[in-house]
Amino acid sequence: MIDPLRTALTGFDLPDAIIRLAVEACETASPAWTRRDANAVSLTAKTVKAFAELGITDAHLQGTVGYGYHDFGREAYEAILARLMDAEAALARVQLTSGTQAIVASIAALAGAEGVICSLTGKPYDTLGLALTAHPRALRPRGERYVEVAWGPGARLDENAMVEALGRGPAVVFIQRSRGYAPRSSASIDEIARLVALSKRHSPRAAVIVDNCYGEFVEPREPCAIGADIVVGSLIKNPGGGMAVTGAYVAGTRDSIERIAEHVFAPGLGSRIGPSLEVVRSMYAGLHRAPRTVAESLKTMDFAAALFAKLGYEVDPKCGGERTDIIQAIRLGSRERLERFAHGLQRMLPVNSRARPEPGPVPGYADPVIMAGGAFITGSTLELSCDAPLREPFEVYLQGGMDLVHGIIAVASAAAAVGAA
Repeated sequence: MIDPLRTALTGFDLPDAIIRLAVEACETASPAWTRRDANAVSLTAKTVKAFAELGITDAHLQGTVGYGYHDFGREAYEAILARLMDAEAALARVQLTSGTQAIVASIAALAGAEGVICSLTGKPYDTLGLALTAHPRALRPRGERYVEVAWGPGARLDENAMVEALGRGPAVVFIQRSRGYAPRSSASIDEIARLVALSKRHSPRAAVIVDNCYGEFVEPREPCAIGADIVVGSLIKNPGGGMAVTGAYVAGTRDSIERIAEHVFAPGLGSRIGPSLEVVRSMYAGLHRAPRTVAESLKTMDFAAALFAKLGYEVDPKCGGERTDIIQAIRLGSRERLERFAHGLQRMLPVNSRARPEPGPVPGYADPVIMAGGAFITGSTLELSCDAPLREPFEVYLQGGMDLVHGIIAVASAAAAVGAA
């Protein structure tokens, strides 16, 4: 691959030094790529088996309209997804348009208006609004009946602080798998297993909800396999395989899924309604291809980590390190570099390559955010993109990439725009 890649990179307006470092980064990342491919083999086999055992036919792919009663295509899809998420049941609907919506619905259904919500993994994504004082209709306005365990940069979670928080008797314990915009590492399945076990020990009545966004098909097990009651994610991220055009999912115990479904739709209706429209075919196709596509994303992130480390930047995870999601953090150190990175990446994205990303307000975020994105599915962060809040320590979060070669070219373009540290 190296020689054809070197030749291909010379066809772009890239400095010779960046091409040389990109080739070196590929050589550095090669052992990690072998491990990513091996993991994808086992997850692909798990997926193929689930499809075969459910006996999917053309009739499953047709979709329904109206109320969506007796949508056996949707039901079979949810049965496959439940198996792949190591869960008893799943609710996957186009009526859930984002992972954020599905998370908020799940927490609201299981915590009610009065139950305490406990976040064990620090401050969640800004958009979740668990305790936003600026929004009177946040899940917990003014932070009442909400407790959060801080997770500092480079530190392990304080078990004593977690035990104290769990002593508040929460109705819901919330765990965010991905780091979000926090200066900490993403949580591995082993780390999540420790948090789940601690929750079950000190607050056995609490429902444990894991925000699984960006993490599906990265590790051999999913959070429900290690005791989580609910996992939530977006279908235009990992499980959509770059093909699902909208939707989100919730997977977990049957009782919890039905309670959430009744909150989303109506008591007594629950999971029995929700038309799959004309998108169920893309949902099936994307799910079938998701493990392989996620592997390409992980390999792209390994390359990015190797290249930017060679340029002198701090990266997390490092190339070949443990990965629990499809996000690569790169500490660029200044607003100017964040903007240059976004510009360099954007020019190699397939859609809107001539656009120039500029910082601006994003609903739910406290700081201006700059993003680069040129996806065929708007908002699909499984397709290569980046975003960064304009605040210290000025880290950019690179994610996705469905094809390694495209990822290498686009990341090399971003590196050329930024330059050495």
